[in-house]
Amino acid sequence: MSASNSIASGQLPQNSGVLGGGRMGAGIAHALLISGSTVVVVERDEASAQAAYERVSESVDKSIARAVVSESKDQLMQRFSVSTDYAQFATAQLVIEAVPEIWELKVSSLQAVEKVLDPNAVLASNTSSLSVSGLAKELVRPGKFLGLHFFNPVPASTLIEVVIGEQTDENLVEASRGWVQALGKTAVVVNDAPGFASSRLGVAIALEAMRMVEEGVASAEDIDNAMVLGYKHPTGPLKTTDIVGLDVRLGIAEYLHETLGDRFAPPQILKDMVAQGKLGRKSGQGFYSW
Repeated sequence: MSASNSIASGQLPQNSGVLGGGRMGAGIAHALLISGSTVVVVERDEASAQAAYERVSESVDKSIARAVVSESKDQLMQRFSVSTDYAQFATAQLVIEAVPEIWELKVSSLQAVEKVLDPNAVLASNTSSLSVSGLAKELVRPGKFLGLHFFNPVPASTLIEVVIGEQTDENLVEASRGWVQALGKTAVVVNDAPGFASSRLGVAIALEAMRMVEEGVASAEDIDNAMVLGYKHPTGPLKTTDIVGLDVRLGIAEYLHETLGDRFAPPQILKDMVAQGKLGRKSGQGFYSW
């Protein structure tokens, strides 16, 4: 199926790519892979590429153990590869960028991918807060670009936020709904705005929870339990912050503070913890010990 036909049909592309094989990128690659796509992950160096391969391999093992896939490990991994060469994206009908939330890095990465893509292929960003319309202005084909914001951990999450930029082709909206459905997830479609819907609301709650800890209102555990037991959140805002990464949350808060005003000013406790290397689960210590 050509890239243009894949877009029109809304079927999951046969060939997909992911730029960046960290926790999020590997999760996205895993979701595409077990849903039937052939997937390549491109990383910055061989060590990072091998680490991405191992992450996806472990996720495939877990999917097989849970009996959520019908293919064998060998069958699945035959459709998966890693590389350090952007040219491997040349046959992809969809490439999803999943590099860190740094504007300059996002722009340079997206531009490098776009140079090797088929003209009809779609390029997407997994950004959780940066302007999709702003990123699109740095590209040659802004109409073929949109946001596909996956949630951590990708295998367990059932949500993908589809972010429509000012220049995104209209046919990509319905096509992306089809892709999300094929991945076994639910699409929430939003127009591009700072923080979209999920990050804007999620960060607002998390920042207030941090201020409450800072002011000695209650412990992190009790604040989280109030939201889990009282509002039926699956995890509280502070444990979620640990899972996402305090550095990631700080970056989003700083961007929202800049674009939306003082209500998103990051609390001192968040800035101090990041400076101390307390980044949450990935560092072993955040609002909780991991």
